[in-house]
Amino acid sequence: MPRWKALPEELDPQVREFAGQLRRLVDRSGLSVAALADATGYSKTSWERYLNGRLLPPQRAVVALAEATGAQPAHLTTLWELAERAWSRDEMRQDVTMEAISVAQARAALGWDADQTAAEPPAKSTRFTKGTKAAAAPGTTPLPSVPQQRRTDSPSAADFPGWAAAAGPSPAAPAAQAPARRTGRGRTLMIAAGAAGAALLGGAAFLLFNPGSGTAKKAAAPRPAAAPSTKQVLPAGVRCTGAGCVGKDPEAMGCGGAHAITPSRGRAGRAVIEVRYSKICHTAWARISRAAPGDQATLSAGGHSATARAERNGAAYTSMVEVTGDPAKVAACGTTMAGVKGCSRPVPATPAGAPSEARP
Repeated sequence: MPRWKALPEELDPQVREFAGQLRRLVDRSGLSVAALADATGYSKTSWERYLNGRLLPPQRAVVALAEATGAQPAHLTTLWELAERAWSRDEMRQDVTMEAISVAQARAALGWDADQTAAEPPAKSTRFTKGTKAAAAPGTTPLPSVPQQRRTDSPSAADFPGWAAAAGPSPAAPAAQAPARRTGRGRTLMIAAGAAGAALLGGAAFLLFNPGSGTAKKAAAPRPAAAPSTKQVLPAGVRCTGAGCVGKDPEAMGCGGAHAITPSRGRAGRAVIEVRYSKICHTAWARISRAAPGDQATLSAGGHSATARAERNGAAYTSMVEVTGDPAKVAACGTTMAGVKGCSRPVPATPAGAPSEARP
């Protein structure tokens, strides 16, 4: 008894050759269908369909079979691609055939003669003339007639009732006057009248929804005179002021030296903590001196804060923060490496004529 069933007669030659090649590989390997299913991961039922030509296997199943039988996957996938194209062509032809059968069944259910319908010329070649009806083909059910639409060369009041109401009576054409001849000039006049009516309707709608648009616009009020510029003129060497100085070095921006005072001072252990304030720049910063390396000073004002750590020389200063109020109320606090804390307190202002400090 042969191991394989005969392949279906309707198979494409490419599919038939591919199925025969699969069978030869399985026979040469000595694998049963059940063993092939275990080796490839595809079910026994699927392989029976693949090997009997009832279903085309997926490419991954073909590669798995090649690995299980020791064949070259590249050669086998080439044959699979040819079989897949042929299988797709057969499916397309089958779909077209089934569609034709469905159309024939639908026409038969409607009482149409399929042969007569197929013999009829295309619909676009049928010509109709005014006042005549096309004769129904023998053996077919005539369709109900559709009343022909009245054809005119120009629009009339019946077509657009709003024209007469919008445009008003025309002195040149009384209501009882006979319709004008259909000439090129008449068509032009009718089109112009239609455009004028549409314009009148548009204008009325615009005035209805925009009642203030028809009045004359009021004269524009004179613009107020520009306020004199209040931009502060900075002294030579000063490069910022206010918010423009936040986070910047007071010495580099020219805000220290003669432009700065010390409104408060305090101690944190042996370290001296000071608040330096520049009236020109409207900023303040903290300065720490006589400190051990690592001691720090912190200043907060105007929503900004800055911290500096003393270096080997025992001194440092923070970047600037903006100060808009009394600088005496701005305090700086220091913390030593030993954990000692202290904050600055207001000190009397420097007397007039006293020498200013050169450092920031």
